[in-house]
Amino acid sequence: MSQNGHIYYFEEKPVQYQPSREQPIIEDYLSYMGTHNNFFVDIGALDGLTYSNTFFLTQNRWRGVCIECEQKAFATLAYMYRMFPEINLCRMKITPDNVVALLIANHVPRNVDFLNLDIDGYDYFVLEKILETFRPMLICTEINEKIPPPIKFTVKYNPQYTWAEDHFYGQSISQLHILCEKYRYALIKLNGINAYLIPKEINPYPEMRAEQAYREGYLEHPRPEHNKDMEILLEMSPEEGVQFINQYFSKYNGLFICTL
Repeated sequence: MSQNGHIYYFEEKPVQYQPSREQPIIEDYLSYMGTHNNFFVDIGALDGLTYSNTFFLTQNRWRGVCIECEQKAFATLAYMYRMFPEINLCRMKITPDNVVALLIANHVPRNVDFLNLDIDGYDYFVLEKILETFRPMLICTEINEKIPPPIKFTVKYNPQYTWAEDHFYGQSISQLHILCEKYRYALIKLNGINAYLIPKEINPYPEMRAEQAYREGYLEHPRPEHNKDMEILLEMSPEEGVQFINQYFSKYNGLFICTL
């Protein structure tokens, strides 16, 4: 395998590596805090290269587990990572019922250095199960940035759930904060759609409430055009927001939680 800028050549096939905008943030946190085992878990890894939050760790000879369920993405992932035997690859749909057993089977350290979670669905319940057994030193997890604090929203766990590529997915930042309080994690940053968590007992950064993180990490930046149809939530009272969301997602009635 050779490198020419951001083009990687695997045999005769050129592949564009597209670093994520999270990479420098993750690098800074890991560099400042230090690492324990140089091991990562990437749940929702896609093809392992396109906007990957973990490929740079693979390049630095970390060990890890990349998990992806979509057939085409996993086929590309398997092809691209065949030169990295220290990375275990799993094609599986992750659920709260199987995630802990899978991580244990792949010898993931209980204090794994980095967890990346992005499954566009019932992320809250998967993360909750992970935190019952593991204590990652740094977590990057996606939120549903369209739903502002203090609204607590999450898609319920449903084995038949598949993201329809609409606004119905994931968890709000206030819902994520429930897990922070329950498992003593500090919310230290929101970068658009990605929230960063560190165990409180080792956290060297100022801790944020959901409202502050949402304001600084989302509201004070240019927002995607495709979120416009939910921007009205920013003008509503929390009570009106809950009512709006229940109506907006009425076709998913019974498949989500939305409370204050």
